[in-house]
Amino acid sequence: MLTRNCLSLLLWVLFDGGLLTPLHPQPQQTLEAEPRENVVPVPGRRSSAQRVKRGWVWNQFFVLEEYMGSEPQYVGKLHSDLDKGVGTVKYTLSGDGAGTVFTIDETTGDIHAIRSLDREEKPFYTLRAQAVDVDTKKPLEPESEFIIKVQDINDNEPKFLDGPYVASVPEMSPVGVIRTALPNMDREVKEQYQVLIQAKDMGGQLGGLAGTTTVNITLTDVNDNPPRFPKSIFHLKVPESSHVGSAVGRIRAVDPDFGKNAEIEYNIVPGDGGNLFEITTDENTQEGVIKLKKPLDFETKKAYTFKVEASNLHLDHRFHSVGPFKDTATVKINVLDMDEPPVFSKPMYTMEVYEDTPVGTIIGAVTAQDLDAGSSSVRYFIDWKNDGNSYFTIDATEGTIATNELLDRESTAQYNFSIIASKVSNPLLTSKVNVIINVLDVNEFPPEISVPYETPVCENAKPGQVIQTITAADKDLSPAGQRFSFRLSPEASNKTNFTVHDYRNNTAGIETRRNGYSRRQQELHFLPVVIEDSSYPVQSSTNTMTIRVCRCDADGTILSCNVEAIFLPVGLSTGALIAILLCIVILLVIVVLYVALRRQKKKDTLMTSKEDIRDNVIHYDDEGGGEEDTQAFDIGALRNPKVIEDNKIRRDIKPDTLRFPRQRPPTEDNKDIRDFINQRLHENDVDPTAPPYDSLATYAYEGNGSVAESLSSIDSLTTEADQDYDYLSDWGPRFKVLADMFGEEESYNPDKVT
Repeated sequence: MLTRNCLSLLLWVLFDGGLLTPLHPQPQQTLEAEPRENVVPVPGRRSSAQRVKRGWVWNQFFVLEEYMGSEPQYVGKLHSDLDKGVGTVKYTLSGDGAGTVFTIDETTGDIHAIRSLDREEKPFYTLRAQAVDVDTKKPLEPESEFIIKVQDINDNEPKFLDGPYVASVPEMSPVGVIRTALPNMDREVKEQYQVLIQAKDMGGQLGGLAGTTTVNITLTDVNDNPPRFPKSIFHLKVPESSHVGSAVGRIRAVDPDFGKNAEIEYNIVPGDGGNLFEITTDENTQEGVIKLKKPLDFETKKAYTFKVEASNLHLDHRFHSVGPFKDTATVKINVLDMDEPPVFSKPMYTMEVYEDTPVGTIIGAVTAQDLDAGSSSVRYFIDWKNDGNSYFTIDATEGTIATNELLDRESTAQYNFSIIASKVSNPLLTSKVNVIINVLDVNEFPPEISVPYETPVCENAKPGQVIQTITAADKDLSPAGQRFSFRLSPEASNKTNFTVHDYRNNTAGIETRRNGYSRRQQELHFLPVVIEDSSYPVQSSTNTMTIRVCRCDADGTILSCNVEAIFLPVGLSTGALIAILLCIVILLVIVVLYVALRRQKKKDTLMTSKEDIRDNVIHYDDEGGGEEDTQAFDIGALRNPKVIEDNKIRRDIKPDTLRFPRQRPPTEDNKDIRDFINQRLHENDVDPTAPPYDSLATYAYEGNGSVAESLSSIDSLTTEADQDYDYLSDWGPRFKVLADMFGEEESYNPDKVT
């Protein structure tokens, strides 16, 4: 304790002697230290600037650490220009340590430290001061902030905590910045140094004590060397077939630095190759990789020359004065000519053709050229792997495409295939292009009204009234902008009942042309409307509209369009009409029943005799193969049993040739017609191939005594000249007209015929 007191006394003497900072505040610490400007308004005039003293601004105070005196340590004094020393000003202190570490006299503004401070624990304190009026409690000065610093004393001996120490020193450091640094240290020459450091305390009770340690100093690299190209020109050869994005060459600049200080950035100087080439840095080798940005063409340009700049990526501002940390070199690239495939004039071809175009019609052509120096001719052919090859053909020399089959748009609307072009000099070099052929629709169908319209019109309609709006529909695929036009047919143009108004937007209106219509005179009107499209070839059709006259009220609301409504004005109600219709239906039913009963009665009269089966008409509902089909049923029972037994003919087998020749009775026998019919009956009875005897058989016989005999022309002579019509005159007056017509020409006079 005595030692500490003695040390404090010695420091106090040193402070009084001017060796250390005095305890009393210096003049610059008072409130009147600096002037200030303030604007004071003058009544009745514009405000003007007036310079006054700045009396409430200061920077900092100082206090000694480890103070062991019996009285609080004096720090400094606060004072305002407005304080006249009469006790009207009160000083307050707030902030870091106010009231606990530092106190202030409210009247005088003196600041004291009330406890011992340790600089190693807290080196400074920030406080705020305020001067207020004692009576009004209003601030006289704005609140101001200041700092109280704790001054250090030599109360700790030096110690080396750890050893040996490792430190790094940037190479090329100036002499004197670091006292252990040697002049002109260069990491590229020597990387590490080892030094011995001694620490000695020259003051205080422990003065003279010292400690030593070894420090290994490693020089850290700095970016003090610019990159340099080993040569000024780089020559590269690049084939023109190189792909875009591929690396076409590498160049390298040398930087003796290490790590990130050796990282190099390459850039192409704007010029000849700026648009076709780019350069990037290989992070592993720090080489500049030149890449292709666009395709090369030997026939367009054979060589490129540009400059490349290499610079340090991380610059050190301390060495800017050494010089520019970059270098440039020239790159010359020669394009090598390669045998290339033909080039099509377009990247894709699109063609159009109408359906049903005749086979062999040329619809377009493709063109490809050999751009090499030694130009070669080109041959074309369709890629046979595609399905479209059977519908089209291509001329191998000209490249023209023609149809090979009839096209149908409804079947296939678009064809997509490829055409290959090859060089004659080198068929292996080929190029391919895509061809799209759109099949255009041919206008085959005429337009029609969208729906079959039946339009009502009121009896009290006025002229110019639109009674219906119509649209059109086309079975063809209507192209964009298809227009339909509407008009009356020529035969209806002279009628004055209705007209068609074309709105020119693919719709039309049916308008009335007269004042009022009568259902009694004409209930239905038929209006032929002609609809025409705008496609090629133009198609049109005539559509008939039905216009029905209806009864409407005064507002135009339709009341009735039925047929029975026509009779309503006569005085018959709907119920009366229904009753009349029911009566008519009842009468019709009675008539039908009466007719049915009459027919049933006649049928019973015909079927009274059932003893002889041959007198009856028997119906067999069989759909066999005809009368000669004996598989369905045995028709032998229907034949005359007596005649069949006499002839001994099998009834279950159709005889081959048992037909008896039918003999025509001579006309000169003059037999009675009954004998003739009996003879025919006998022939049918003995003929096994004749139909059953219950069948209806007719026999044409003209009887006896006919002078004209048969008038059939079957046995007539071939020409009228061979005919002799003189015998007609012998037949009597009934055949006089025929005798005159077929007699001699001079004897026939039509005027005399009666």
